[in-house]
Amino acid sequence: MLSNREGQRVPEVTFRTREGNEWRDVTTTDLFQGKTVVVFALPGAFTPTCSSTHLPRYNELAPVFKSNGVDDILCLSVNDAFVMDAWAGDQAAENIRFIPDGNAEFTEKMGMLVGKKELGFGSRSWRYSMLVKDGVIDKMFIEPDQPGDPFEVSDADTMLGYINGEAALPKRVTVFSKPGCPHCARAKNALREAGYSFEEIELGSRGLSYSTLAAVTGAGTTPQVYIEGERIGGADELEQWLAAAVS
Repeated sequence: MLSNREGQRVPEVTFRTREGNEWRDVTTTDLFQGKTVVVFALPGAFTPTCSSTHLPRYNELAPVFKSNGVDDILCLSVNDAFVMDAWAGDQAAENIRFIPDGNAEFTEKMGMLVGKKELGFGSRSWRYSMLVKDGVIDKMFIEPDQPGDPFEVSDADTMLGYINGEAALPKRVTVFSKPGCPHCARAKNALREAGYSFEEIELGSRGLSYSTLAAVTGAGTTPQVYIEGERIGGADELEQWLAAAVS
């Protein structure tokens, strides 16, 4: 039976984390005392749903959370510090603090430890999220207790909706670029100056080529900018779009 601990204090635990090449013990008090904190817990680093959806959306919405009174966003998993650090680097999730619950002590005390032996995972965390205010759990969103790995309620949008259902969401922006491209640099600078965060997909990385660019965008030059799924075009077209958006 998964445990809803709303109204209770988070368990007292010391996490073994890494900073650079050094070990650093971080306590529950360090993480939660005097703060408003969002936590999302998941079955494992590098796993598909965690990497493709759960973590990226929290990272994307982090500025909105912060503007609505959230001090920190923590990603917690029953993995060791080395794995969590490697995952953090792979995801480039600069707005999230990764917490390794390597011994599953916090997860077990939360009543969220489940068996994943059929996957070769051993014991892992059930997927959930919670809002913690000064160490007290204000709200929990626990995925339904059903087979597999449900992902219905612990997402970033559901949590943000609880905190502020009227919060304005940032536009989703993607930039296809290539190294050394001056027009790409101009487009990215224009987006930053206008206050837009963006995902950058760089040609030459992970096998992306001009053929891929042409297949996806219908164009063979960089940059190619998309905003909310709409193709804006290159740097000149982007500047025109931004000017129109302001007027």
